[in-house]
Amino acid sequence: MTYLLGLRMDGRDVLVVGGGRVAQRRVPVLLDAGARVTVIAPAVTAALEDLASAGRITWHQRRFHSGDVREGRVGDLWLVHAATDDPDVNAAVAEEAEAAHLWCVRADDRHASTAWTPASGGAGGITVGVVASGDPRRAAGLRDAITEGLSDGTLDARRGREPLRGVALVGGGPGDPGLITVRGRQLLAQADVVVVDRLAPTSLLDQLPGDVEIVDAAKIPYGRSMSQDDINGLLVERARAGRFVVRLKGGDSFLFGRGGEEAAACAAAGVPVTVVPGVTSAFAAPATAGIPASHRGVAQDVHVVSAHVAPDDDRSTIDWPGLARSSGTIVALMGVERIGAVADALIEHGRPERTPVAAIQDATLPTQRTVVADLRTAARVMNEEGVRPPAVVVIGEVVNVAAELDILHEGHHGGDPAPSGGSS
Repeated sequence: MTYLLGLRMDGRDVLVVGGGRVAQRRVPVLLDAGARVTVIAPAVTAALEDLASAGRITWHQRRFHSGDVREGRVGDLWLVHAATDDPDVNAAVAEEAEAAHLWCVRADDRHASTAWTPASGGAGGITVGVVASGDPRRAAGLRDAITEGLSDGTLDARRGREPLRGVALVGGGPGDPGLITVRGRQLLAQADVVVVDRLAPTSLLDQLPGDVEIVDAAKIPYGRSMSQDDINGLLVERARAGRFVVRLKGGDSFLFGRGGEEAAACAAAGVPVTVVPGVTSAFAAPATAGIPASHRGVAQDVHVVSAHVAPDDDRSTIDWPGLARSSGTIVALMGVERIGAVADALIEHGRPERTPVAAIQDATLPTQRTVVADLRTAARVMNEEGVRPPAVVVIGEVVNVAAELDILHEGHHGGDPAPSGGSS
């Protein structure tokens, strides 16, 4: 039988003997718990060496010596981990720990270990630890099943817990519901009200309890939309009524998502706000099409711009001449309708007209496709191919990196992009 106990390690000394992969897994968890960690090992992994260089752990670069534990040479110990690849050394460490009345976790022999580390994880403020008679694989599998259930709401995240208050601004990622962050999924499972945009991963809503209020706050280009003032007022009103509100958007709320405006409105009304960053389509879309936004020897700078107004529009604040002079990558969001004007402005101010252009439509979704052209042909090709929002436009030589690797997904090629690094 095992007696489970949660140890409060803040400020307490722990010895880890060994500097390999097992130690690399366990040391960060001990540090997160506030422990003062000493490692004894002739060599350690690069990650542990980095922690030692930063002063976060103490590393004695030597072998374990008899008396290290029994005579207290390495601190006033509370816990010992024997994590070498030598059973004799581990046995000696465990023997000294036993004599000193210290719990010792042996990595090599769970049956000879006086303590087991549980497979632990967390979700929504709940810490889960599983001990399966010292079987780490079985414990990890059970831990994952429990934390996943807490994260996605399969295990009722709202039952028997202190209800949340205020507003959470959750970036839902680029489209695929699997790309929402773990924290975003946890808060969504606890929502009383969800105010959702059209580009958010709306398939997640079907997994919520039936009593959750869903508010459609879609902004359809050139179509129906809910005003930003109305959205702000709704967030404040529902939160003041004591309900936990999740504002679920696509991408990241703070990148052209008006998340700052919503946070300011809540703060002005005295409503607490939690911000959960999301995976932005500005980088996710190129990545899923095999296009690196930056690439050694090709592009060292990346510029993310909103092209919801044309370059010659008085409302545009973008330095298009400066972008044209740069050789870096330009990622344009909301740029499908104005790609012709953007291309003309870049060419006018010096970007070669053969600069490659890619439009990634429906990034991360089953309907994703990539259309490739160059600045001189982009408007025509995208029109002929029927590219429609949501699509992310990438301009720069990095487009040819994907072409060289032959990993453009569902690539429809138009025009004749120059070879990587070429121009005309």
